[in-house]
Amino acid sequence: MTGGRRRWRWAVAVWAAVVILGGGLTLWLQDTDEQPVPHGGAETFEPPSVDPDSDCPGPGLTPSPRSDGTIVLCAYSTGR
Repeated sequence: MTGGRRRWRWAVAVWAAVVILGGGLTLWLQDTDEQPVPHGGAETFEPPSVDPDSDCPGPGLTPSPRSDGTIVLCAYSTGR
């Protein structure tokens, strides 16, 4: 019975070491220059910037047809 307990303790020790190592690597590799994401009601909506040379005119507007007959589909996201 002692051999089974030793294996169990060894497995738990290895698992704990892997979890600690993974957490440390996650914190180390995390991008610190990135701005924190606002939570809850702190979100503000900013309409996407529209490139005047783009085939997509902007949210809520219908794209004009292209001269070569290509169909343009525009998709926009609010980031929510």
